[in-house]
Amino acid sequence: MFLKKLKIGNVVLENNLILAPMAGVTDLPFRLIVEKFNPGLVCTEMVSSKALFYGDVKTKQLLKNEKKKRPISMQIFGSDTESMGFAAKYVSEFADIVDINMGCPAPKVVKNGDGSRLLLDLNKAEEIIKAVVANSKVPVTLKFRKGWNSENIVACDVAKIAEQNGISAITIHGRTRDEFYSGKADLDIIKKVKESVNIPVIGNGDIIDEESAKYMLEYTGVDGIAIGRGSMGNPWIFAQIQHYLKTGEKMPIPSEQEKYEILKEHIDFDIREKGEGVALNEMRKHIAWYTKNMKNSSEFRNLINHIDNREELMNKIKEYFYNL
Repeated sequence: MFLKKLKIGNVVLENNLILAPMAGVTDLPFRLIVEKFNPGLVCTEMVSSKALFYGDVKTKQLLKNEKKKRPISMQIFGSDTESMGFAAKYVSEFADIVDINMGCPAPKVVKNGDGSRLLLDLNKAEEIIKAVVANSKVPVTLKFRKGWNSENIVACDVAKIAEQNGISAITIHGRTRDEFYSGKADLDIIKKVKESVNIPVIGNGDIIDEESAKYMLEYTGVDGIAIGRGSMGNPWIFAQIQHYLKTGEKMPIPSEQEKYEILKEHIDFDIREKGEGVALNEMRKHIAWYTKNMKNSSEFRNLINHIDNREELMNKIKEYFYNL
């Protein structure tokens, strides 16, 4: 049985399908939409430990959550033990799980020694892990990549360091930092990581539909899967995968009208949280994801990119979805 409960420390997830943390994507409105499709766990965007340390208000806003029955993981990043320890203590007041980011490949993150840059200094990575575990009141997890580049494949080493220092579960993305998101995720390294430790291992990378989800679970033997880019504009992927893993059959994809209703709710959640001006600007990328590969979607996106009020935007979106 591939679909199952997953225990991370003292936190029990109802299923082993996880919304992966994504900067600029997994904000509160998006998480609320995804929660409708029953993931086992949702994760916030990554937040800077230094920004929390210095009391940055905007950073604290990224952690805003509405308490639901579903557990939430909050991800922190940094390369300074003091600020990471502080962030762990701060975040664990609100989170069910604290996640450490050692996987982000973004240049602006790695230039400061954060994210996947820590894969080049495993001693420092271990210090960070120790500081976070020591200061967190809740289970701590770690998300990382297979290595920095093809000459630096350290995933199994990182996994063992994590396990030895009190990490409750790990998520491994099957690419190096140099690969960013190009090529294919390496499932063999994920399988090796799973075989190298006894704590739960969550596989991540290229899970875009029911078949890729099942194959990740089957081939690597991982305890769960984390879905990131595959959920963008496609939040119902969690319900589809659950149905497929339970029955072996695919559930119908949402109709265009159902997609419209989901998108409408997403937009309204965003406006409620951020105000109309900010929300409509930020939602443009989500609308692009929701309409990807749909008929005349490029022309539609060009049309709505200049609309700056909700009523007009919703009329155009409804007109588009109902006339496909």
